[in-house]
Amino acid sequence: MFGIGLTELIVILVVALIFIGPEKLPGIARTLGRAFNEFRRAGDELKKSIAGIEPEEGKRPRKAGADAGEAASASTAASDAPAAATAPGKDSAPPEAPQK
Repeated sequence: MFGIGLTELIVILVVALIFIGPEKLPGIARTLGRAFNEFRRAGDELKKSIAGIEPEEGKRPRKAGADAGEAASASTAASDAPAAATAPGKDSAPPEAPQK
């Protein structure tokens, strides 16, 4: 516990008993216990709220960004091959019929 051994803890308690007094020591210990408990609860609540935050709008999650990068590199590689086979300025797909 914080690198404090049993003998150091006993010395701290005896010094606190001498300076604070036996009447106030239980009340101070109770107050300190409640304060530490409240700090622990606040820390746990903060951790939960941080874990529950969703990414901001406009930003992609990491997984989607990684998938998009892989897809972009694959589409670039796929688009390089047909571009070399067709003449510049001509589409390889047939023109669509006008819709009525």
